Amino acid sequence: MKHIISACFFLFSWGVFSQNVTVTVDQTVTLKEFFKQIENQSDFKFAFTDQINTSQRYFTQKNVYTNIDIKQLVNELNKNTSIQFSIVGSNIFVKQKAVKTAKKKNKLTGQVLDENKEPVIGANVFIIELSTGVTTDINGTFSIDVDKGIYNLVVSYVGLKNKERQIAVDGDERIKFNMESDSQQLEQVIVTNSKAVDVRNTQMSVNKLSMAEIKRIPVAMGEPDPLKSLLTLPGVTNAGEASSGFNVRGGAADQNLILLDGAPVYGDSHMFGFFSIFNADVVNGLDLYKGGIPSKFGGRVSSVLDVTQQTGDFENYKVNGGIGLISSRLLVQGPIQKDVGSFLIAGRASYAHLFLKLADNNNSAMFYDINAKFNYRLGANNTLAFSGYFGNDVFDINDRFSSTYGNTMGILSWKHKFSENLNTNLAVFYSDYKFNLGLQQEDFDWNNNIRTYGLKYGFNHVVTDKFKLNYGIDGQYYNFNPGTVQPTSLDSDFNYKQLDKKYSLETSAYLDFENQITPKLNLRYGLRYSLFYRLGDETINTYADGKAVVFNPLYHIYEEGTPTGSISYGKGDKISSFDNLEPRVALSYAFSDDASVKASYNRMAQYIHILSNTQSPLPTSIWTPSGPFTKPQLLDQYAAGYFRNFKDGDYSFEGELFYKKIQNRIDYIDGADIVANNNIEQVILNGKARSYGMELSFRKNTGNFTGWVSYTLSRAEQKTPGRTPDEPGIANGDWYLSGYDKLHNLNIVGSYEYNPKWSFNANFTLQSGQPVTYANGYYEFGGINIPNFSLRNENRLPLFHHLDLAATYTPKPDKKKGWQSYWVFSLYNVYNRKNAASMTFATNEDTGANETRRLSIFGVVPGISYNFKF
Repeated sequence: MKHIISACFFLFSWGVFSQNVTVTVDQTVTLKEFFKQIENQSDFKFAFTDQINTSQRYFTQKNVYTNIDIKQLVNELNKNTSIQFSIVGSNIFVKQKAVKTAKKKNKLTGQVLDENKEPVIGANVFIIELSTGVTTDINGTFSIDVDKGIYNLVVSYVGLKNKERQIAVDGDERIKFNMESDSQQLEQVIVTNSKAVDVRNTQMSVNKLSMAEIKRIPVAMGEPDPLKSLLTLPGVTNAGEASSGFNVRGGAADQNLILLDGAPVYGDSHMFGFFSIFNADVVNGLDLYKGGIPSKFGGRVSSVLDVTQQTGDFENYKVNGGIGLISSRLLVQGPIQKDVGSFLIAGRASYAHLFLKLADNNNSAMFYDINAKFNYRLGANNTLAFSGYFGNDVFDINDRFSSTYGNTMGILSWKHKFSENLNTNLAVFYSDYKFNLGLQQEDFDWNNNIRTYGLKYGFNHVVTDKFKLNYGIDGQYYNFNPGTVQPTSLDSDFNYKQLDKKYSLETSAYLDFENQITPKLNLRYGLRYSLFYRLGDETINTYADGKAVVFNPLYHIYEEGTPTGSISYGKGDKISSFDNLEPRVALSYAFSDDASVKASYNRMAQYIHILSNTQSPLPTSIWTPSGPFTKPQLLDQYAAGYFRNFKDGDYSFEGELFYKKIQNRIDYIDGADIVANNNIEQVILNGKARSYGMELSFRKNTGNFTGWVSYTLSRAEQKTPGRTPDEPGIANGDWYLSGYDKLHNLNIVGSYEYNPKWSFNANFTLQSGQPVTYANGYYEFGGINIPNFSLRNENRLPLFHHLDLAATYTPKPDKKKGWQSYWVFSLYNVYNRKNAASMTFATNEDTGANETRRLSIFGVVPGISYNFKF
């Protein structure tokens, strides 16, 4: 009888154990849901201790077990979860795994380099067995603590081929990854940014564009343009076609800090806005910070555009370039000393002026620029680098008007690694922007410029995997020349005049923490302390009651005040000083691996300003420092957003709300004359500004068809109240639309890879017309009709929109060596929309009738370029 019972028990147990089930688990499946899957397909029941929470999600990765034996399933689950499963008869017992005694971790460190042996910043290093990863720092290095064992690492970065390697860890290990270009992605058509939104990173309100994307976005004249590509992003607009500068979240162009390899540049365009100064062949990538700006950046209150240049190849000589309808470009790079030093030199020039001369046209318009970068490795822990830029525009109109303007920039940096966890970057730079104007009929030249000399010293300190520290100091010395008027002949009606030069010093120190509080909650917080000194040699006027602008109650207008005296300051004497604490904080909370919310706050101070009463800054626009009559602009910005990836990152969504307010925004009295004005304080008032809105962005990241849709709903306003109850201020002291307000801003960008030879791209833009002031009537004076204007910016230009198309043809897509080429054919403004750049109000000379005249810059513009490399 005993043997029969034992046999029956054995047969019963064998029947139970031999049951097969199909189970799916991932990070979203609770233990209760897992129990239900098993119990619905088998005779097993679950038992568990009080420590087990069946509503909790214990599974850390997705697995599908098809027709698997129960015993085998239990063994697999015990390998990958923090709980222990065991089978006793027809029951499955669940309990917490015993906590193992803590043991010393091994440090796995390494560096990721591209094919030019240059560090890859922001590469993802993922450890498959641990389902975790890290990103590389500014030196391309990473560090993570792991247990002894064998691990498979996958390194990925946009535009580079994934690299996978198996590493055996038995003590501290250091490895190096050399990445190769993904030639199909970069040279064909696939538009791709990061594969998905980084939901855990605290950084928000930042847009990144790869050069693969930039080169495929159709633009006027058919030339790829990094700066114009920004206009397809949410929250970014400009003053219209062929206009310089860009506006971020309702801010002015001078409120954007533009950095090229860490050095500031002040002029961002060629040919009055037709082209940007950034050569697409040289640019490695760009990051636009609109909010949540890290503490290391300062000096502007709207945005930071951080542009980096490529590094020359350390092993092979390479040449690439392009020939277009308006301009051509050429880039040469290679080793100075193999694996030790490299160089990169690129040039670009336009030749439209040659066609004008062939047509016997005396007008001339051209630009040229040169980019250079040199790198030298001084051993494993030290690198010297020099980046430089020189660009000029030359205009000559009928021998009556001539102009030359442009940027010169150079930065020398030394990167030093003290240890695996501490890196530094010491840099000195020089930046100069100049504008020269010659009026031949008046026989005089007018020149102005701004020069900056600076130093930066930054530290990047990885304290632990969950705590990082960035800190540093920087300083800039400014030399402002608002204008030098110089006669060019003895018959000139103008005498030599030097407007008062201005000098200032801006210094700051910053501290920034990145802290992973929990696996779901990340926090970044920091502080920047800035100081600004307005320095002599200069003479400052004094005015009655300290008011350089006075109000005339009789005519109800503001007028220039009359100086009552002056104060002279010697060279280096302090005229004014300002200091500000600029706190920053940002956090992200991840609901899952695919969704998170983020929020940020930042305060920033801006001590230098452009004097321009036009929406689009002109080359004649003059920079001026804060001082006795011009206070620093102070920004407070709040932002919150929701971020989500769909279908393993194939699609991504970003939605943000923002609100920002600015104190001490410069405003101008009606009829202000700012050109060659030595007493600019007599035409400006201090007001305030605010903007708020919603930004939405949806991306398709993978497949033959990729692209994004961005939409911004926002409002930008300015207010300059009267200084006393008797003064009206500007626009009666009420909030009025700033010149940068665009209520609606929609962009649709798409890219389709038809086959390896052909790809197609499209860009559609629709914006509200910019605010302007229209004439609301006329009055007669001396027999002439004079327009009478409404309140400031009370009207709008017509709706702005256009569709652009481009096609890329690669004759030999499989060719990877020797001469490689492709053609780009483009049509800007396909349906020939006559978008209004401005409206003018005048009287017809022949009929005497009042007229409103609309100026349009572009109709349909075809473009073609031939691009090559070898």
